[in-house]
Amino acid sequence: MHKIRAEYIWVDGQKPTAKLRSKTKILDKPVVALQELPEWSFDGSSTQQAETKHSDRLLRPVFYIPDPIRGGNDILVLCEVFNPDGTPHASNTRAYLRQVAARTQDQEPWFGIEQEYTLFQGSRPLGWPDNGFPAPQGGYYCGVGCDEVFGLQLIEAHTKACLEAGLTIAGTNAEVMPAQWEFQVGPVGALEVSDQLWLARWMLYRMGVDFNISATLYPKPVKGDWNGAGAHTNFSTKAMRAEGGMKVIEEACQKLSKFHKEHIEVYGAHNEERLTGLHETSSMHTFSYGVSNRAASVRIPLPTVQNNRGYLEDRRPAANMDPYQVCAALLDTICGDGFKGAAVYAK
Repeated sequence: MHKIRAEYIWVDGQKPTAKLRSKTKILDKPVVALQELPEWSFDGSSTQQAETKHSDRLLRPVFYIPDPIRGGNDILVLCEVFNPDGTPHASNTRAYLRQVAARTQDQEPWFGIEQEYTLFQGSRPLGWPDNGFPAPQGGYYCGVGCDEVFGLQLIEAHTKACLEAGLTIAGTNAEVMPAQWEFQVGPVGALEVSDQLWLARWMLYRMGVDFNISATLYPKPVKGDWNGAGAHTNFSTKAMRAEGGMKVIEEACQKLSKFHKEHIEVYGAHNEERLTGLHETSSMHTFSYGVSNRAASVRIPLPTVQNNRGYLEDRRPAANMDPYQVCAALLDTICGDGFKGAAVYAK
């Protein structure tokens, strides 16, 4: 009998920014269907998801992919967290997105998320001098060469692993600040993009161990005249992608303008350090949208205007945002009857 390793992965209850956790379960045979994966339990008192005297919490598999790191028949298993009575745990933000996705599926929403992140080695960004700073920003974005991009070996390995695992990785590029990178996931549905983003994040962290490199999603990892890190979220519905969809996109922007402050509340902690109106960001205090405008809250790509249909890009989410919360907020605001309140998306 050929045993396999299944890495059970979940999102913890840490605040203000949740972390990924995982542990390995040995299974007696390869898995061919999700329903074959058993539920498991863990110590929630060590993940800010339970008290010590009532510490057991349940892991329920919801999505799995081949494990490109271990290889063979080993798998990565994404789980939701449940209470002992079978109800979703308060930290389980995926549970609410399941409801919203079901309510809005007739509009066929698509998401694409651009995940920016910064590589560190020790206490400094990767490749930065031990004393002082590198040359000012300007040549690093989509740069080429070891004097402009740092950590390419990890990025190449991570991209290859994501493709081998079947994730919908759309591209990668070096970003404006040296040691900063981006990969894109999508376009797919709300649950799919969120699940895949969490697993791609997990693989980035795990593969960084092999390179002695850490990755951070902190929205402003270096203070001063350096770009922050975001998770620009591209969104469209069937009506936006159809002929004349530009009008629907403008209507969506008007809806978003009514709940700007509320969206900011679920778009990632410490985002005020990034959304200053500088470094290709809008001010977190005002809402704006514009064609090809990377200083706006929402950018409408030029091809969308030219074709009179397409998608919008919400540039406000921080790199450390929870995609379950962001996707749910966008679906409620644009496709539903409005934003439900930050507390709804936080559980």
